Amino acid sequence: MSNLVKIIATLFVVAAIVVGVALWQGLTIFVFAWILNFMLMTGTLFVTETLQPELSSSYFLPKSWEKEGRIYTWLGVQEFRKLLVWSGWEKLNKAANPVNTRSETLKKLEYGTRKSEIGHLIIFFTVLVVTLFVVVKENIAEADWLIFLNIILNVYPMLVQRFNRPRYLKLINSRGTDRIGKL
Repeated sequence: MSNLVKIIATLFVVAAIVVGVALWQGLTIFVFAWILNFMLMTGTLFVTETLQPELSSSYFLPKSWEKEGRIYTWLGVQEFRKLLVWSGWEKLNKAANPVNTRSETLKKLEYGTRKSEIGHLIIFFTVLVVTLFVVVKENIAEADWLIFLNIILNVYPMLVQRFNRPRYLKLINSRGTDRIGKL
């Protein structure tokens, strides 16, 4: 089976589950918002893992104002990272992607920040479209779970990737050797 067929089949299943839950539970409850986000994550992860896009756009380069991470600290990214540790997500992620100081590993981790960010960005805008539909059809109060989960499950993960990427790039660019300092 070709990658295109696998991607289309996966996205069809994702869409069918989301539509099924929407028809069964409606668009305004927590269950729908949760399933929408996680099904979109499943679909996006499958597509990015299958296609392995280069993601070389200048969009992914750290901007001068974000290199030191102050803006992200101010926005609460450190607290969100603590939440990831507390929830066990960090442990799962580290088990799947062990961190060491080899140059190739750091490059893989940096690429992972781009892949994760683009996935969450796609999901963010998809959920935003659904949220706007609910706001127009109902009202903003009915979109509360969509808004809340979009921030927690997409905005903050994107901010974490933007926070981490300059650190990885600094380590990668600091030395040309196979082993690069501690993270």
